[in-house]
Amino acid sequence: MTGELFEFLREIGPIIDAAIVYYVIYRLLLLIKGTRAVPMLIGLLAMIVLYFLSQDAFMGLPTFNWLLEKFIGSLFLIIVVVFQADIRRALVAFGGAQFFTNFRSASEAQVLDELVKVSTVLAEKRIGALIIIERDANLDAYMEEAVKLDARVSKELLHALFVPERQNPLHDGAVVVRHGRVAAAGVFLPMSVNPQNDRALGTRHRAALGLSEETDAVVIVVSEERGVVSVALDGHLERELSPATLRDRLTDLLIRKPGRVGRRGGRVAERPSTKGDAGAPSPPAPPSAPPPPEA
Repeated sequence: MTGELFEFLREIGPIIDAAIVYYVIYRLLLLIKGTRAVPMLIGLLAMIVLYFLSQDAFMGLPTFNWLLEKFIGSLFLIIVVVFQADIRRALVAFGGAQFFTNFRSASEAQVLDELVKVSTVLAEKRIGALIIIERDANLDAYMEEAVKLDARVSKELLHALFVPERQNPLHDGAVVVRHGRVAAAGVFLPMSVNPQNDRALGTRHRAALGLSEETDAVVIVVSEERGVVSVALDGHLERELSPATLRDRLTDLLIRKPGRVGRRGGRVAERPSTKGDAGAPSPPAPPSAPPPPEA
């Protein structure tokens, strides 16, 4: 009986081995989905394909093949250097059991309503805010120095986190929402260095654009100077969204999840048309003086 069991395990061993390798690769691809690692990985794969093509005697590219051979000889070191942030993020996710789980909140609509409500209130009170909504790209690397939380998303909590008082050291940073929960506060983000960005943008909006250029996160920005709400996505800034438009936009991005919107490194929208509460397009704004810098 024991011999038959061992024989059976030996027969299905290759299947189990292939399934484990497939699952590990699949989870790794999910971890880098929506990050800058994807185009870099495509570039490396293209270099490998060119290496094998240049070996073909028909093409006759010995010098180019020699250069690619030296490059591929150092491929392991290049991968470690180029993907160090993604490797660290994968190890953190593996240790935190996120590698094996991928759940979504059952109350997404309620969470979005709370985000719209607090954004509207903060805009009316001219209180600046940055609210990051995590999607496919893991944001643990940006939350290392932040204050870790695990709280239900509510208008009252988010409002309290952004109140600009001396006794509140978290109001200058961003808040991360993950799986329908407030995961961290006081998060500091990389600034966008895109030269096509509007020079009138302040640090808060540049930080939102910086994160949206590196990940697929959705960032809600509340302007302290102008009291308007914007959304940063894929290096693109959608400005002056009404509460109804903001709710529809977040629903499209986080619940309906259509194809990726916008483009990486795209130009910041000067003044996109927005829809009012009734759904009709708002009339074009008359020419005016440049807005003051936003916080």
